[in-house]
Amino acid sequence: MLQSRRSWLQNVAAGSTAIAASSAGVSGLLRANVANDATLFGKAEHVISIWLGGGMGQIDTFDPKRMGDQKARKPGSLYKSIDTAVAGVSVCEHLPRLAERMDRVTAVRTVHHDVIDEHAAATNRMHTGRVVTGTVTYPSLGSVVAHELGSADSSVPPYVLIGYPNVTRGPGFLGASSGYLYLTDTSKGPSGLSLPHGIDAERQSRREQLLSATRASARRRFDNDSAVANYDSVIEQSLRLSGPEFGEVFELENESGQLRNQYGSEFGQRCLLARRLVQRGVRFVEVSHNLNFINGTGWDVHNDGINKQHELIRDLDTAVSTLIDDLEKHSMLDKTLIMVSSEFGRPPGFDAGGGRGHQGKAFTCVLAGGGLNHSGAYGLTDELSQNIVESPVSVPDLFATVHASLGIDPQKLLYDGDRPIPITDNGKPIRSLLV
Repeated sequence: MLQSRRSWLQNVAAGSTAIAASSAGVSGLLRANVANDATLFGKAEHVISIWLGGGMGQIDTFDPKRMGDQKARKPGSLYKSIDTAVAGVSVCEHLPRLAERMDRVTAVRTVHHDVIDEHAAATNRMHTGRVVTGTVTYPSLGSVVAHELGSADSSVPPYVLIGYPNVTRGPGFLGASSGYLYLTDTSKGPSGLSLPHGIDAERQSRREQLLSATRASARRRFDNDSAVANYDSVIEQSLRLSGPEFGEVFELENESGQLRNQYGSEFGQRCLLARRLVQRGVRFVEVSHNLNFINGTGWDVHNDGINKQHELIRDLDTAVSTLIDDLEKHSMLDKTLIMVSSEFGRPPGFDAGGGRGHQGKAFTCVLAGGGLNHSGAYGLTDELSQNIVESPVSVPDLFATVHASLGIDPQKLLYDGDRPIPITDNGKPIRSLLV
C-alpha cells in the first residue's frame, strides 16, 4: 500500500527526531533511566572489603530462620538465633559481638544474581558487577574506587589486596595505574618492595639512574602509547612504595599485644593491617577470609565442610567487631565503609553429605560504618531465606551504594577507549542508607 503524503511526513519527522537524539550522544541515552530523585551522597573516604571466598550461608549467619535438622535433612538454620542491639533484628548465635554492634551495621539480606554453579563466574560478578564478556574486561570495584579517588596520600597506593591476586580483582580497561598492590603474609610487606639481598643503597641508586634513562627513552619513543604511559606510572609508584615510610605500615608489632590479641587469628591480623592501611591513606583494601585451614573448605560448605562452619563464623565475629571498635577509637568508622561479601549464599536445605549447596537468588552482604544510616538489616526474605519478599538489591545496586557513600556518582560514565561504559550496570543506591 502506498503511503499518504501526511503519513510519509510523519515518518520523516519521527526519523529526524531519532537522528537528533542519536547525535546528542550515547551519554544522554545511557543516562535516560536515571531516577527522578537526585542521588544522595555520603562522606566516606575509604573501603575495607572483606571477602568470604566460597559463599557465606546467610541462613546460618545474618539472616537466621527457623531451626532445621541436618541429620533429618529438614531445611532451616543450623544454629540458634540471638537478638541484637536493633530491635527485631536477629543474627546467629555465633555472632554475639557483632550482635551488640548491629546499630552500626546493616545486613543487606536481599542481594541477588543469576550465577550459582560456578565459583569463578560468581566471584567475577561480585567484584566487577557484571557478567564476563569477550569484548570488555571490566574493572573491579576496588579499581574503580582507586581510579576515581586515588590515594589519600601520595606515599601509599590507592588499592591493596590482602590475599591472592587474579584478574577478577584487577583494573580491566582502566589500566595498570588503577591496579592493586597485594600481599599474602601479614608478617611482612608486599614481595618486591624491599631491596634484594646484597643490594645496598648506593647500588640501588645506580640502578635507579639507569632505569630513569631507560624510562625517559621509552617515553620519547612511545609518546602516544597509553600502555607505556600506564606502565611507567606503575614503575614510578613502585619506587615510591619501596621506601621505609610505606614499609612501616606493615610492622604490626608496633601495635599493642592486647589489641593484636583482640583481633585474634591470621584473618584478624589482616583486618588490623587493613585499618593501618586506610589510616595511612589507602582508599580500598580487600581482605580475604577464605582460609581453608580452619575447615578445609573455607565458606564453601558442601558435605562435611559445614561441620566447622561455626569456627569460621566466630572468627569473622571476633575480627570484624574488633575492627569496628578500632576504627571508632581512631575516629575513622564514619569515614571507612566496611563491606562483607561473598560470591553467593547457601540454600536452606542440606545436601546428601549434610552440607549446603549454592544460592544466588537471595543472599546477604553486610555494610558497616561509612557514615551510613544503619538499621541492622535491609530487605526481607521468606521463611527459609530462599526467596526475596521485599526490597531486592542487585549487585549493581550494591555497588552503586558503595560509590554513593564515597561521593562517586553511580551514574558516571567510564571509557574503554572511545566506548562509554556506565560505572555500574544501571545500579541504584539503597536510598534509606544515605538519607
